[in-house]
Amino acid sequence: ALIKNGLADRCVSVPVREATDADILLVHSEEYLEAVKKTPYMTLEDLKEFTLQYGDVYFHPNIYHCAKLAAGAALQLVDSVMTGKVRNGMALVRPPGHHSMSSAANGFCVFNNVAIAAQYAKQKYGLKSVLYFSWHRYEHQKFWPQLRESDYDSVGKEKGAGFNINVPWNKVGMKNSDYLSVFCHVLLPVAYEFCPDLVLVCAGFDSAIGDPEGEMCASPDIFAHLTHLLMNLAGGKLCAVLEGGYNLTSLPQSVCQTVQTLLGDPAPRPANLDGPCESALESLHCVRSAHRQYWSCLKHAGIAVLSDHFSEEEERLEKGDEEKSQEEQVWPEPPKRVTPPIRAALVLPNGVACPDGCESFGASEDADPVIVNKLRYVAAACNA
Repeated sequence: ALIKNGLADRCVSVPVREATDADILLVHSEEYLEAVKKTPYMTLEDLKEFTLQYGDVYFHPNIYHCAKLAAGAALQLVDSVMTGKVRNGMALVRPPGHHSMSSAANGFCVFNNVAIAAQYAKQKYGLKSVLYFSWHRYEHQKFWPQLRESDYDSVGKEKGAGFNINVPWNKVGMKNSDYLSVFCHVLLPVAYEFCPDLVLVCAGFDSAIGDPEGEMCASPDIFAHLTHLLMNLAGGKLCAVLEGGYNLTSLPQSVCQTVQTLLGDPAPRPANLDGPCESALESLHCVRSAHRQYWSCLKHAGIAVLSDHFSEEEERLEKGDEEKSQEEQVWPEPPKRVTPPIRAALVLPNGVACPDGCESFGASEDADPVIVNKLRYVAAACNA
């Protein structure tokens, strides 16, 4: 899709390397790493034993090699952004990493690519602390992996208290307005107060419409806006790393919207914004309440408690939303985004030929006044 839409040619291709053992051990245990190394040579019985001891994961004979490349790609992207070789970027990798734990594989994930990248950035570039934000399908702990610590009141421990922000989605079918509302009222205020030096994005598109895992309804164009809002942080140093996304229509559309925004193209006009739903508002207020003691931007948030029990009517409505989300969905193609023209003026030394694709005119020529005004504007902008 990136090639078809002319976006690949506008990007700088960053060479990929495998993550080293030392890189992986920044996050994972040595015992787990050694076990994963043996997977290419395992029999079916060995794999069953591995699953029992280290967690369930999809296996392929080259899974270890692919997982090292995925983590290494994230690290190469961090290096390229932190050294200024590129302004931002996206690592198109599989397997994903965000479910992987220190000593266990989980949910298609082997090594936790972004967690490794965060530790690597701290170690190599002297970054100090990490603020973690996650929104995820939760359904009052009924949805896999049913972890209590994924709820809004798990805020971190000791010195990390307040630096772990969970936004649980307690129903399926969340839309553009729900995602934007959380960005505007939770993530962005806290992120600006935190003032990061680098933004790492677990770019999971199972939140996009039509995805069989997420069962949410975010349209691909909303990822253009979410990306644009994050690009104002950390001086624009943003590394997105592909995670989930299993609908082969909305996935490439969403990735293209993300990459086009990273390239600097204007975001499309926001569409389908009708205000957040009641469930999203409940989660939003609970998160703000749980973190009000840690962040001055939230100190005036009200006290909120998430309801643990549903009425029969609420359960009926939730079941109806879930059934509706499982129906085959159809959505329009994202609107075409026009790349803005770029103009520049240059005074050439005598005897130097005008480069191909440029137009040359001298001071003695009667130049088009419209062109002259445009060049004056460019010159003024450059001088400013």
